[in-house]
Amino acid sequence: MRMFASDLDRTLIYSNKALADFGQSAESLIDVERKDGREIAFMSNQALRLLKEISAQMLFVPVTTRTYEQFKRIFIFEDAFNIPYTVTSNGANIHYHGKPLEEWSSIVQKRLKTECALLEEVMGRSQSLELNGKIKMAENLFFYYILEEKLTAEAKKAIAGLAESFGWRISHQGRKLYFMPNPICKGEAVKFIQEREDIKMVFGAGDSMLDHDFLKFCDFAYVPNHGELAAEKSIPYPYLISNNIGTAAAEEILNDILNSIKERV
Repeated sequence: MRMFASDLDRTLIYSNKALADFGQSAESLIDVERKDGREIAFMSNQALRLLKEISAQMLFVPVTTRTYEQFKRIFIFEDAFNIPYTVTSNGANIHYHGKPLEEWSSIVQKRLKTECALLEEVMGRSQSLELNGKIKMAENLFFYYILEEKLTAEAKKAIAGLAESFGWRISHQGRKLYFMPNPICKGEAVKFIQEREDIKMVFGAGDSMLDHDFLKFCDFAYVPNHGELAAEKSIPYPYLISNNIGTAAAEEILNDILNSIKERV
């Protein structure tokens, strides 16, 4: 059995902000997420078609930093796909047919108590950094800043060092700067599903440092050219980096995975 584990935002689906970053528009795309009556995330018809074809031939597992409630806003998955597993909150939660897997949640909570500093302590220390932006918390598990100005390389290095001293790590995605405890990671969640379902081959796709946690376990790991990971030179890992950026990168990655499946039939 095979599995395709994939990040969502800036990998398969794109917000208006992400599209603007890549010099693209939503005119020729289909909306996949709405909030307060507004269309806020998109993907191409071609990418949707390819993803449907892939999910018909292997287990498709969305792997996202979004909370489960935020994930549920992406109505296209509910309408067009059979998705038994979803990994949300960066791996803190696994839902199976819409219900949280308590076995997994228990594992994560035990590790949080023994392997890293408390959320409140790290959040308090982060505020001493005087970051210019709004701070938000996700399910009392981790937090992130929506930045109002760009981070310098020097500032990012100092922030990463502070997080590391507490058993946490950071990821900078667009305007968002995530602070994440080490026990909450997508990789362990994906491995848990792989073992539970006796998966023999894993395809993966993701754009950020938080995705490295699960991509390093994949047999085939794809990264869009615009991603944080594509620019990261310190990780000695053979990522398959797309030639294209934005929605075209999603199409390229999905098409390559589909061709790989056909070659192995």
